[in-house]
Amino acid sequence: GTLQMRSMGGAGVAMRSVSTVNLLNPAAYSAAPQKTFLFNFGLEGQNYYNSQKVAGESKSTAYNTFNFHDIAFQMPLAKKLGLGFSLTPYSSVGYRTKYYHEYDPNNPVAGNVGLIQYNYQGEGDVTEVKLGVGWEVVKNLSVGIAVQYYWGDIDRTFVMTPQAITGDGNFSSTVGTDNYSISSFKGQLGVQWNAIIDRKRLLTVGATYDFGGDLNPTVTKSIYVGDLYNTTIKGDTTHLALALPRQLSVGAYYMTSKWTLGLDYVYQNWTGGNKATEMTGVSGPDKSAYEVAYTNTSMVKVGVEYTPNYYDVRRFMKRWAYRAGFRYGTYNQTYDGNKIGEYAVTLGVGVPVKFLGSSTIDVGVEYGRRGYNLSERLGLVRQQYFKFAVGFTLFAGQENGEYWFMRPKYE
Repeated sequence: GTLQMRSMGGAGVAMRSVSTVNLLNPAAYSAAPQKTFLFNFGLEGQNYYNSQKVAGESKSTAYNTFNFHDIAFQMPLAKKLGLGFSLTPYSSVGYRTKYYHEYDPNNPVAGNVGLIQYNYQGEGDVTEVKLGVGWEVVKNLSVGIAVQYYWGDIDRTFVMTPQAITGDGNFSSTVGTDNYSISSFKGQLGVQWNAIIDRKRLLTVGATYDFGGDLNPTVTKSIYVGDLYNTTIKGDTTHLALALPRQLSVGAYYMTSKWTLGLDYVYQNWTGGNKATEMTGVSGPDKSAYEVAYTNTSMVKVGVEYTPNYYDVRRFMKRWAYRAGFRYGTYNQTYDGNKIGEYAVTLGVGVPVKFLGSSTIDVGVEYGRRGYNLSERLGLVRQQYFKFAVGFTLFAGQENGEYWFMRPKYE
């Protein structure tokens, strides 16, 4: 979602607003008033701290990223019919790690070669583009449909460099590269219903269904010897059997003049199209190998927003919107049947650009943890992160005297 929703724990399936683009539910596009235009842009910086305990030794690393988070707009097509567009990151890959194979004189290969250094690294991302329409079919009931397009490239590389035990023996490095190229269309349906609506309060319930299905990335694999000629040993192109999950989201949104409460539940069916399992880890004495498998996930998101007095003329900060939220869920893979938990706490504030205006500058922070419940027992990575984001919402309409798409009557 946009920063307003992310600062409330990510809740927003049932949110309807003329001043916030709802990236989660296309049915909300029908809330766009006629002769208006709503644009949203967000930036996000992230700090990650990862730690792991391997063979009794503690290891850690930290890194930072900074990038745009979302570009979105919402506009009316006709009365009670709206269009929405968004460009958002869906997932990302970024790692670099080294591993030294221990010298073992009993190993027929390592005993003759010596120490072997492995370098692994990967980078890339997948982006989601969504275009949808929302229509208020009857009073207080809206439906929506959206087309989602996923594209991106992910590169993974490993380099194996042997080192001679004695003498001047030289061994060529072995290099492996994998490229995953993604280009796929999906679909989404949404519905929203205003269960209670009057001058003092608004209660909306909503739901979405994502069709998911085969992502079918093209995978180009190659292995070559890092000699003078980079001799290729193996090269082929296949398709990875990977499917995005079918997703069902339901939520409720309650609003008064001062308070806003949001609650979402999200279920993802990862096992429907992903049946394969894989063994990972290092076998042998004092080592462990785990079976990794996909699992269905659930997540709960809850958020609150408080605006002391939107109509206060004298005290500027009383017109600000103060937000907080929390979410908890599980990761989409298991290790020997153990599920990995993850949670996040969010805070944010929305500052109106002008009195009684809908354009805002939003600031938000988030703290989260992953793998905290299994990392010590299974030797997995334990991750904690901080995110800092800034969002800009520009609204053109009657409230600020800007009609971007209205034909003038007089020149």
